[in-house]
Amino acid sequence: MIAFENVSKQYNKELFQKVAPALVGLSFSLSYGKTLGLIGANGAGKSTSIRLLMDFIRPDSGQITLFGRPAGDLASRHLIGYLPETASFPANLNILDMIRFTAATCGMSAKDRKERGETLLRDLNLWEARKKPLRNYSKGMQQRANFVLALLNDPRLLILDEPMSGLDPLGRNQIITLIQNLKGQGKTILFCSHILSDVDRLVDELLVLHQGRCLFHGAPETFLQAEGQENVEAAYLSLIAKESAKEHHAV
Repeated sequence: MIAFENVSKQYNKELFQKVAPALVGLSFSLSYGKTLGLIGANGAGKSTSIRLLMDFIRPDSGQITLFGRPAGDLASRHLIGYLPETASFPANLNILDMIRFTAATCGMSAKDRKERGETLLRDLNLWEARKKPLRNYSKGMQQRANFVLALLNDPRLLILDEPMSGLDPLGRNQIITLIQNLKGQGKTILFCSHILSDVDRLVDELLVLHQGRCLFHGAPETFLQAEGQENVEAAYLSLIAKESAKEHHAV
């Protein structure tokens, strides 16, 4: 489904600034029907990995494939649902306007658009607000609206960038329930999150990134056992503390 093979990426330097590589030799794969959580501090390489998957940027070296095709192959775009970290809606449009636009880009018929759109809006508790301008939506409503658009074409693969970002506990619970339902439908899901307790509840596999490098990829149970901890957050902090100690001694 997804494969990174020795992928590296470094952004262009700004004047008088040193730039560390965003990714260094990253290799991993994700099978059909699995959920992978990317975790790491700011600048670890999570968003870069997602941007590379979506072909928003290109790697300096290495290869990325989706569904057995290069990441930039347009033939597989209709199989992917993408949720950006921050909603960016035109101020005066409503969710019905956005559904029509998204459906047109996916080549959906008017009948399918209306049926699928109504189902998703009802499932995500946005039906009553469907004619309100999106600028009047709360953060949680905007995130659910983003999910409507990401799911409109019933994708096989979901790529979610910080899906719980900025949500209150009720909003987080709604999104967690939604992701659990999508897992139950057999969707393949890759997402990154700073909220490690949520990651703990949702993923089949973890990918721990630190300064552009992979420190761990595998089952959460294996990660906890390796670090001798009871939850993902404690195991992550333990691993990073050991890595920081190595870096300090190497200086």
